[in-house]
Formats: sequence, C-alpha cells, structure tokens
Amino acid sequence: MPKYLFVYHGGSAPNPADVKKVMDAWGNWFGSMGSAVIDGGNPVGKSSTVKSDGSLAAGGGANPASGYSLIEASSLEDAHKKASGCPILKAGGSIEIAACMDM
Repeated sequence: MPKYLFVYHGGSAPNPADVKKVMDAWGNWFGSMGSAVIDGGNPVGKSSTVKSDGSLAAGGGANPASGYSLIEASSLEDAHKKASGCPILKAGGSIEIAACMDM
C-alpha cells in the first residue's frame, strides 16, 4: 500500500494544564487509523535550511515543520481523509501530505 509523509506545520504548544488532553487527542487520532500508522513520528525542534550554496539559514523558512508521521493510505484522497482528523488542525496548524516514492 502507498505510504504518505505527513509534515505538520504550526499548531500551538499546549499550556501545562492541557498537555494530557492534547496527547490524548493525538493518541485517539493515531488509534483511529490503526495499522495505517507506520511511524507516528515526533514533534521537531526549530529547523534550519541548507541553501543551494551550502550555507545554513536558521528559522526553517516561511512555514517551518513542527513534526512528522508516516502513514499508509490507498490514495491521496484516503491520506487527506486520514489527515482531516488530526488535532493540529484544531490548533491552527496545517499538514503537508507527500506521497513516498519507492526507490
């Protein structure tokens, strides 16, 4: 089955009182996808960009990544359907979906 990379952008960091609620929402979302979750991934720290000239720029560009997951889906439409339940969307973030290509 095809694999899709979900790259999360933005979203807000929960205040300490809401951490359990946010983590439960992510756990429920991953649970709803069952075995389609190949790698639930992780949040990521501040990113940097390696430019074409080899230099390193801080900040990760206009829309830096905040995390990733690897999901199985039958099509882009199926991946989109799976992504639509992600808690990051309710926190004002977005998800970039990219089909993984076998090499």
